[in-house]
Amino acid sequence: MSDATAGGANTAQRFAASLKYDDNGLIPAVIQDATDNTVLMVAYMNSEAVLRTLTAGRTHFYSRSRRKMWMKGEESGNVQEVVEVLFDCDADCLLIRVIQRGGAACHTGYRSCFFRSVGLDGVVRTKGTPLFDPAKVYGQK
Repeated sequence: MSDATAGGANTAQRFAASLKYDDNGLIPAVIQDATDNTVLMVAYMNSEAVLRTLTAGRTHFYSRSRRKMWMKGEESGNVQEVVEVLFDCDADCLLIRVIQRGGAACHTGYRSCFFRSVGLDGVVRTKGTPLFDPAKVYGQK
């Protein structure tokens, strides 16, 4: 590892350590498409996921249900290349602007996890169509 790379990793470690994580050691991350500002998803990161995201340039998260870290697109191929990482005034939430590769960010096959809306009449509507069949990508679960 070069001195410059080591220095960058140390800076990333300091940043990750400076964030305010919840009681479970997690911080929410809003993932936004850097090209059109669409909110693609919200996921959680632990300090290791923040560090890997910063050093690898691709989003990594912590799965609360599986209790393990994962990289977005490791199964589907729909990776997210990081353009910019912003953090809020309290340092307890991240906004990560990405280039979404492969089209879909949502595990259901939709471009965004926010593909449903509810009107003031209470009726739920689906926006768009899935870009892939989750059963073919992830198998039957």
